[in-house]
Amino acid sequence: MSATARTPDDGEPTLKISELAEAAGVPVATVRHYLREGLLPEGTKTSRNMAYYPAATVERIRLIKLLQEERYMPLKVIRELLDREGGDIEAVRSLLAESDREIDRALASERERTPAAAVSERYEVPAAVLDRLAEIGILSPAADGYSPSDVRIVAAIARFRAGGYDERIGFTVYDAARFLEPLRALARREVELLSEKLVGRFEPDRAAELIEAGIEPLADLIAAMNSKLIGAEIAAHRTDSPGSAGAR
Repeated sequence: MSATARTPDDGEPTLKISELAEAAGVPVATVRHYLREGLLPEGTKTSRNMAYYPAATVERIRLIKLLQEERYMPLKVIRELLDREGGDIEAVRSLLAESDREIDRALASERERTPAAAVSERYEVPAAVLDRLAEIGILSPAADGYSPSDVRIVAAIARFRAGGYDERIGFTVYDAARFLEPLRALARREVELLSEKLVGRFEPDRAAELIEAGIEPLADLIAAMNSKLIGAEIAAHRTDSPGSAGAR
């Protein structure tokens, strides 16, 4: 507890906003923002520009920050979750832990593995290519082989190679790496969407069911939208190209 903490009559230590921020490991501006968003209880004012906050608020700030950064939860959803649990930090943590267990069970199929040699032979992708894909972070093989998601990636690359997109025309696995960062950003947006709509608003087992049921349709939706956008880009590029009918 800070040396300048104030202990009121009820014996519960309190902290100034600067001390609160320091103890929680966040800037004062973050604490003020959380206060404006209704995520933290109002402090007890002792003067026009001075207020003291319960020391327990430190853990609440840490939890909010974690939910933002690791769960991608919007502040509005975090506020609703905290309100629903009566501000009980441990109750929120228990709910999240239970949700994690349910989601982990829902994603159990991703723990299946196909041996590397079998993947290389089935899709006629050289082992050296698979190794390079792992080196640049596109594949994540384990000692016992590849996950279903990794196998689908290899299958897609095999279709590219079968269509002539290989080293002979300068197409390498490093071209696929260009998509990693935008896809990571997209994945975060998808998780944000699922968290906003489901986590904390349903019982953990029901939230896990909805997440499992939504993963594949959401991927199909994004793939269909992407195909449409690529088609539009190609059409626009052809129209804008010198010598095209639209450019004359």
